[in-house]
Amino acid sequence: MAVSLVDDLTALTASEAARRIAAGRLTASALVDALLARIALREPQVAAWAFLDPELARAAARARDSERPRGSLHGVPIGIKDVIATADQPTQCNSPIYDGHRPAADAVCVERLRRAGAIVLGKTVTTEFAFMRPGPTRHPLDPARTPGGSSSGSAAAVADRMVPVALGTQTGGSTIRPAAFCGVVGYKPAFGLFPTGGVKYLAPSLDTIGVIARDLDDVALLSAVLAGGSVSEIVAAPPRLAVFTTPYGAQAEPAAAERLATVAQRAAADGASTRALEAPAEFAAIDAAHRVIMAVETARSFSSEWRTARDRLSDDLAGFIARGLEHSGDELAQAWATVAAVRRWLAAALMPGEIILSFPAAGEAPVGRGTGSAVFNRVWTLLHAGCVTIPAGRGPNGMPLGVQLVDPAGDEARLLGAARWLEARAIP
Repeated sequence: MAVSLVDDLTALTASEAARRIAAGRLTASALVDALLARIALREPQVAAWAFLDPELARAAARARDSERPRGSLHGVPIGIKDVIATADQPTQCNSPIYDGHRPAADAVCVERLRRAGAIVLGKTVTTEFAFMRPGPTRHPLDPARTPGGSSSGSAAAVADRMVPVALGTQTGGSTIRPAAFCGVVGYKPAFGLFPTGGVKYLAPSLDTIGVIARDLDDVALLSAVLAGGSVSEIVAAPPRLAVFTTPYGAQAEPAAAERLATVAQRAAADGASTRALEAPAEFAAIDAAHRVIMAVETARSFSSEWRTARDRLSDDLAGFIARGLEHSGDELAQAWATVAAVRRWLAAALMPGEIILSFPAAGEAPVGRGTGSAVFNRVWTLLHAGCVTIPAGRGPNGMPLGVQLVDPAGDEARLLGAARWLEARAIP
């Protein structure tokens, strides 16, 4: 069967779309129209968008088509998670407290994207304030399953070809886990690489903007824009891998454990250095430390909502804020001491240039409304590490599996290079 023009354009990566637009072989208007047609077809089943104004998107596309190229993303549509401020579209955080809220200015990351010529196609669904209560988004491959969270709309929209790339955020596992569930690439950079001004904070010492895409080149492209650097080619090279499954490996599904082992074995057979990395007993305390730090900071971030609109918060978020208010200064200090101890252990345990290979999630996207466990993500967010997940085939129910690469040193070139090598050499 011939592929229609609409289907062809919706399958474009952001990088290829940018190249075609720059070469005059594609207009932003044609691309936006194709994506809007795809959204009209699929949105009733997937529900990935919190706000979408087709005429606003078309007007932005016409403006890009009528002007000289602004930058590396000229004419490329992007989805923006609905906890990130946009001046021309509501930022509602999936909460009745912010229903119809219009920020006065774009978030810094959105401003940088627009300056590079990107088109904000719309706002993608988030869980309530990027915490736990899910929105309406369903998994594109199976509506009975979760797309993950909290960047549920971003992951589902990219996976379903509604948009080539989208921004998420991560405070626990909110970029990596939904990307893995939906079978796309998810990237959480080292803490502080991307500016977070204009994001509705949960925990400012943890909150990180992430990128969800279908291709690693798109991650590199957006990272350069968001970090204020230049685009660098991803150089694949056999990585040095520390395979890390403890202390939470028992929570991984058998198919996920088998797939991780297969990827490690194939990598070793094709020239990568691999070894098992075992966590010390005290590592098990890191997840609890994350919950203490996040709860305390969430309570501070939501002091206004707690004071004026407590009854409009979900029970989950209200309970978490109440817990944060109860934690003592000693408990918070002990949590940060645990973080420091684990950082020291990692610095000593990893060999020069080693990258961690681990689970991005427990396995396939689970059935039901929950967003899945973040136990395989929270530690790396807390340690401010750079993380990327890439698709690694399908599980026994036909749903995507992934593997996660982690660089505690935050070396993006090394991390993406390792991911590109694994993608080509070690993924079944």
